[in-house]
Amino acid sequence: MRQLRFFFLFFSVVITQGFAADPSYLDNAEVSQFIDDFSQRHQYSKSSLTALIGEVRKQNEVLDAIQRPAEKKKNWQEYRKIFITSRRVSEGLRFWAENEEILQLAGQQYGIPPEIIVAIIGVESFYGKYEGRFLVLDSLVTLGFEYEPREKFFRGELEHFLLLAREEKLDPRSVKGSYAGAMGKSQFISSSYRRYAVDFDRDGKRDLWNSSADVIGSIANYFKEHGWKPNLAVAFPVTVIGERHKLLLTKGMKPTASISELPQYDVLLPGGLLADRDEVALLELRKDDSSEYWVGSNNFYVITRYNHSHMYAMAVYQLSQLIKQEFKDYVVQN
Repeated sequence: MRQLRFFFLFFSVVITQGFAADPSYLDNAEVSQFIDDFSQRHQYSKSSLTALIGEVRKQNEVLDAIQRPAEKKKNWQEYRKIFITSRRVSEGLRFWAENEEILQLAGQQYGIPPEIIVAIIGVESFYGKYEGRFLVLDSLVTLGFEYEPREKFFRGELEHFLLLAREEKLDPRSVKGSYAGAMGKSQFISSSYRRYAVDFDRDGKRDLWNSSADVIGSIANYFKEHGWKPNLAVAFPVTVIGERHKLLLTKGMKPTASISELPQYDVLLPGGLLADRDEVALLELRKDDSSEYWVGSNNFYVITRYNHSHMYAMAVYQLSQLIKQEFKDYVVQN
């Protein structure tokens, strides 16, 4: 009996310790160094920052999520089904109609087509329905000090977030976003928010949660700053023969081959779609038992600056085209 009581006592201690709360990040020497450095460089109250980070606990769900992004685990068929849906198109049409004047103004000022902006918002947050459920501060501290492959990047984003919260008068303990710290309808990470967000409605603040004008203007500014070229086609399907096209695939998503060079790689593109001097990249979209091949222009590459995945950019582009095709009829009917 004594041995049995000892066993249960030992087992309960193990279980209790196993489920104990994670230690405070203030016990981490690298976190302490971060607090010291940040406070000094940015004239930020050390006591306030210590109290702020002292409340953060390791987010295992965030660490799990960052290691299984949809772009890596799904093929094009599976990935496309997530974003190219009749509901996302219909919501996009409604968003465009409600914000047509603002979209036109953004197009005039930044040169970005309305359908591209609308599709970005649709893919990123389903027009504000899914803006994220993780506290941004918790996510960025966890990734900055627990996710070694990109700890430098996320510590940089943590710095930007703290500065953003001060600049925009946000409560850093209440701001929610994606597991990687992206925020609002546009899902800007903190550095992008600080660099590219604009006060498009001129109310004195840059609000990517509640101001559709700021969201639209900020996305348009982001695309312009990343090199969008007005009136340049985005992407076209092509036919490939033989094996030489594989040489183009090794060059990545940044356009490097002119249209006139494509035949030497056994890539067939109908004439007249792009100028011979325009450069493109060859894209392979793998399906269950085959592949689609497209060429993407500079503007396709610009979309990948939002998310460095050719499947993401293609989902945005195809959604934009479906919304554009139906918009005129939608306006007439409504």
